[in-house]
Amino acid sequence: MDLSREQASDWWEVEALYDHCFAPGRTALSSYRLRDDVPPVSELCLVMRDDTGAVVGAIRQWPVLVGGAPSLLLGPVAVHPTRQGEGLAGILINESIARAGPLGWTRVMLVGDEPYYRRFGFTRLSGVEMPPPTNPARVLGLALVEGAWEGVGGKVTRFVGERAVQPRPSPRT
Repeated sequence: MDLSREQASDWWEVEALYDHCFAPGRTALSSYRLRDDVPPVSELCLVMRDDTGAVVGAIRQWPVLVGGAPSLLLGPVAVHPTRQGEGLAGILINESIARAGPLGWTRVMLVGDEPYYRRFGFTRLSGVEMPPPTNPARVLGLALVEGAWEGVGGKVTRFVGERAVQPRPSPRT
C-alpha cells in the first residue's frame, strides 16, 4: 500500500470512494455544513493506493471551532468495501492524527461510534454541541496534548481564515 498526502488530482477518486462507502445523502449531514466553503487541512488529508494505483482508502480533517477554540473535525474516513477488515482505516486514522500535533493542533473531534473509535483514544465529549440533528452520544474527542479538551465546550462552528491552517499554539504544548 502507498500512503500519501491527498493531491488536488485525487479529488474525484476520493469523492467516488466516499460516495461508494456512504449513503447517498452523506453531504446532507450536519458535519458537512461545517465544511461548506472551508478547505480541509491538506497536510492531514491522506489517500491509500493499492499496488494497481487505485484509491482504496482516504481520510480528511477539517478545521472547526468548538466554543471558539480551534479544533480538528476528523472525517470522513473510508476504505473500499473489498479492502475492509484489513486495518486500513486504523492506519489512515493513526497517521492523520500523528501528523496533526506537529502542525500545532491540540484536539480532534469526530462524530462516530464510540466502541470503534475508543481504540484510537477517542472518548465522548460532554458540553460540545454539534449542529442538529447530531446525536450527542456520538460526539467524540481526542486530546493530542494533555488537557486539551479541559474547559473547551459549546457550539461547533465553521472555521474560516488563515487560522484554519496554522492554529494558535496551546499553552500546554
